[in-house]
Amino acid sequence: MSAWRSLMVLALLAAALPATAAEPAAAATAVPSAPAAPPTPEQILAIPPALQALLQERVIAPGYSREQRVQRLVHLIFDDDGMQLSYDPYATHTLTETWQTHRANCLSFTLLFVTLARAAGIDARVQEVAQVVTWYEDQGVIYNVGHVNAGVTLNGNTAVVDLDRNVLYDRYGPQPIDQKRALAHFYNNRGAMWMSDDVAQARRYLQAALTLDPAFVAGWNNLGVLDARSGNLAEAERDYRTALMLQPRNAASLTNASALYRRLGDTRQAAQLATRLQHVQRGDPFAQFRFGNEAEQRHDYAAAIGYYRRAVSLYPTAHPFHFGLARAYFLAGDNARASREMARARDLAGDNADVLKAQYQAKLDSLNRWRQRSAAVN
Repeated sequence: MSAWRSLMVLALLAAALPATAAEPAAAATAVPSAPAAPPTPEQILAIPPALQALLQERVIAPGYSREQRVQRLVHLIFDDDGMQLSYDPYATHTLTETWQTHRANCLSFTLLFVTLARAAGIDARVQEVAQVVTWYEDQGVIYNVGHVNAGVTLNGNTAVVDLDRNVLYDRYGPQPIDQKRALAHFYNNRGAMWMSDDVAQARRYLQAALTLDPAFVAGWNNLGVLDARSGNLAEAERDYRTALMLQPRNAASLTNASALYRRLGDTRQAAQLATRLQHVQRGDPFAQFRFGNEAEQRHDYAAAIGYYRRAVSLYPTAHPFHFGLARAYFLAGDNARASREMARARDLAGDNADVLKAQYQAKLDSLNRWRQRSAAVN
């Protein structure tokens, strides 16, 4: 269950890398059924009266410590006698919409939790992570997914409240962001979701994101995708140039800008950006992990092992990377190395070790059965 989800779109103007894992299908769309003006920041964060009453009754009532209020707030959001919130990766909702639908992605949950926590006198903030191990593909667009969660300070100690307990953060971890950036993520998500259905509506949302936060790289990248799709190539070039000026190593913007220059016939500029992208990806453990997964899906296990090993060398404490390497070794017939990497993955899993051990072992058992069946057929 990941994700802001803040969406960074990779336009498929040329061949783009496929996703490594699929998100669960959404039970309900996150955008309104008909175009409407983007909600104001005040409308996004407004607490519905019925929810405010529950918050007062169950969380803010006299006698509860701040620690108790945090626990009671979590129960209010998730318990059967509360909101019964469930996860929907597409549900970039206002607080009112979250209250009405009982569905939220990580961005919507974080906005909800932080707003309610602050109303209850709890020191809470929105935090973002630049990269997580979650990629998915939908309707010809690849979404590079980042992540947000809530940070809470209690008696000088900090804690994280996260809708997704299994997401792998990048090496920098969650970083606090201000309200303008948090709301820019909201508008950016909505803009990305409208992109396939209503160009004008998508543009309204993306422009709202950039009005709030002109230095928001994801917004400039997505506006570039929208302009390129609409045939506004000069504007798309400007958008990508702005994104890369703000963040020269942004992989999505490098990918999209390179594809745009190929479309414009500027092969020299396209090649320069492609080279920069390769350099960035070479030092990015998440990209190497994704390449390993793609090679594994092609049954090129030697290549998969190489990519996974590089991911592990760049981020040695990421247990999913060790499990990917274990799986690739297993599929390549190297059981000794597979067992070693499996043990390392379990050791690094920490508090989740018992659960992950069972999950990892079940996956390897399934792979073993698959390999035995394949050998019998051949």
